[in-house]
Amino acid sequence: MKTKLFLMLAVLEFFASAAFAQTGSVCEALVITGHPAYPPVAWGANGKIVGASAELVTTIAQQLQVKNISSVDFGSWQKAQDAIKEGKADIIFGIYKDSSRVAYMNYIDPPYMQDPVAIVIRNGDSFKYAEWGDLKAKKGVTNLGESYGNDFDTYIAQNLTVARANGVDKAFEVLLKKQADYLIIGRYPGKLEAKKLNILTKVDFLPKNVVYGEMYVAFSKKSKCYNSLQAGFSEAIKKAVSGGKIEMLLEQANKQFYK
Repeated sequence: MKTKLFLMLAVLEFFASAAFAQTGSVCEALVITGHPAYPPVAWGANGKIVGASAELVTTIAQQLQVKNISSVDFGSWQKAQDAIKEGKADIIFGIYKDSSRVAYMNYIDPPYMQDPVAIVIRNGDSFKYAEWGDLKAKKGVTNLGESYGNDFDTYIAQNLTVARANGVDKAFEVLLKKQADYLIIGRYPGKLEAKKLNILTKVDFLPKNVVYGEMYVAFSKKSKCYNSLQAGFSEAIKKAVSGGKIEMLLEQANKQFYK
């Protein structure tokens, strides 16, 4: 009788523990990362990634009772994605969704902001852009690790000549050295980076955007925190978007970047 009772209690304890692990566990620690050169969305500072997206993710994690949140600058946008793939980081923010990334990331719906992507040329160059086809027979450059959504990524691969520079500053350098005819970059961070590099008078951001990318928060598929935090992150992002918090964070990040 005692043996049966012991076995019954052991079974009940096992199922209770399993249920708690699936539904009630609290993530103790998170490593978060993002783009080291994409202000005001995100940028690197003192070994960390800061900016509007970092602030958003940190605030949500704190609301979900995560005790330790470490922001890490892995050195480049490509290396940040590699860290997610390898499980060295739990969360990446400011990232577009594409089929290759879905293989190793769990995206949180909904996206939290729209990111207009621009064509940049040297000031004074004659360059008309109205549609993707206008980029054919010209040399382009963009930053290593950037994706602009499945449609434009596929178009680039099949129809365009676009080099990859190891950093946004290097991409501008390639353009100004006339090693490329145009640069593909997010409009907001592109202008801030050009201002930081003191080259705004040397480049021209064409008025028509190439694409409007949707930016997401995504978890590494190797993260142990996804199951316990996914629903909370999704709900908090919905509230942040509908409540205008994203615009407020971007404005604050702009001021922080130019301190």
